[in-house]
Amino acid sequence: MMENYSSNIRSGINFLGILNDLKRRPEDAAEELQVSLEEITSIIKGEKELPFDIIKRATEIWSINIGDFFLIKDDCPDGIKIMRVGDSEKSSRTMDRAGFPYYEYRDTAMSSVSLFRPEWIEELCIVDDNKPDNPKVQWNNGHFMHQFTYFIGEVNYYYQDSDGTKRVAVMNTGDSVYGTPFRPHSFATRKGASKNGLILALTYGNTLLTSQQELSALGAELGLNFYLDFSSKENAFSSLLKFHRDNASLSLDEVSKRSGISKEILENLETNISELPDDDMIKKIAESLNVNLRDLYPPDVIEEKVIVRTHKDAPSWLYPESGAYKIIELVKSRHLPFSKALEFTIQKTDDEENLDLKMGLHQYIYNVGESTVDFRWQINNNMHHEKLNPGDSMYVKPFVNHNFRGNGKLMVLRIAGRVAGDGQRELSILEKADAHRAILETSMWFDPSGK
Repeated sequence: MMENYSSNIRSGINFLGILNDLKRRPEDAAEELQVSLEEITSIIKGEKELPFDIIKRATEIWSINIGDFFLIKDDCPDGIKIMRVGDSEKSSRTMDRAGFPYYEYRDTAMSSVSLFRPEWIEELCIVDDNKPDNPKVQWNNGHFMHQFTYFIGEVNYYYQDSDGTKRVAVMNTGDSVYGTPFRPHSFATRKGASKNGLILALTYGNTLLTSQQELSALGAELGLNFYLDFSSKENAFSSLLKFHRDNASLSLDEVSKRSGISKEILENLETNISELPDDDMIKKIAESLNVNLRDLYPPDVIEEKVIVRTHKDAPSWLYPESGAYKIIELVKSRHLPFSKALEFTIQKTDDEENLDLKMGLHQYIYNVGESTVDFRWQINNNMHHEKLNPGDSMYVKPFVNHNFRGNGKLMVLRIAGRVAGDGQRELSILEKADAHRAILETSMWFDPSGK
């Protein structure tokens, strides 16, 4: 059963965790923060809100950050959050570029729990050719977040390659694009279209977003050293090998002694590699550095910064075995293994109680069809039901059991959030009881009465 905690209780649990990490008993914290033990105890129990003046004092005397005290707000305790099309329309704002209306923006479903920043955008600029240097097209400078784009109507997508070359992709309904952060781009409706084109511009954060504050604190001089040369698989392997060897302060002589690989070969692997070593050699090097094999392996492929997939070229399949959904795989990037962009055509109108969907990713869902869809889900042992109308959008938390029934079509984007990947692996090396404590630490790190 999933527990629901008030914000004060969650804040108190977090506060106790901070004190545990700093090896402060409640009485130590009370003395150092110059407040009563009763107040500290009330905060830990969730009986009282943690005052900002205590937070400020704590950051002044302890080496911690203000952000350590502020928790992610849970704005969907029932597991989902829906934004109706009417509410989306109310958020409309038109933005000019070069003195004329260029885009109409609308909000769609967004939750403080996830890293989605999704937008509905109508392309108000109309172009009469497909040239990448059309003077009517106003380019942006790119932005920090990853972007998945789903196209509705006749839209031109303008983007820059890594070498700065401007390109245009002629897109239609169901086509999709992925672009890396900071890639300059733009969109426009093609002349002759029956109506202005639309895009669902689903920008989202990933691991880099959660690392940004640390990089900013380190500054460019130090932070840029984390940037490794991933321009090719060979360069990526060399960079990773040198990075891990420096981290362990191991000389080439010592790695050679531990691995049985000659110093000359190791030096060549770091500086003048022409092809990747075989798996056996990588395993020996990983053991000598005390790292996992995956820490040394480069990306399987070096992808383009912008990936385009047309709807007609996208693979499709039925899921699950009952065939409740026909799924089309939209654009994908192997660099983001936990990001899954899909189009669902719902093919079952009955069997409502069979909750056939569950996954460990955050989900954004938009009803791109013309029919209302029934959505059912279970949380806290309770069944719930909502209707998702055309133009409605929704966020769903990871691991919520749910299904869709009807005859509609949905655009679905799933992303990892802050846990999947390295965070999940770190959680998974713990005992299960310890993993529960990692999620909700409710006890001190020792028992003062003795044990």
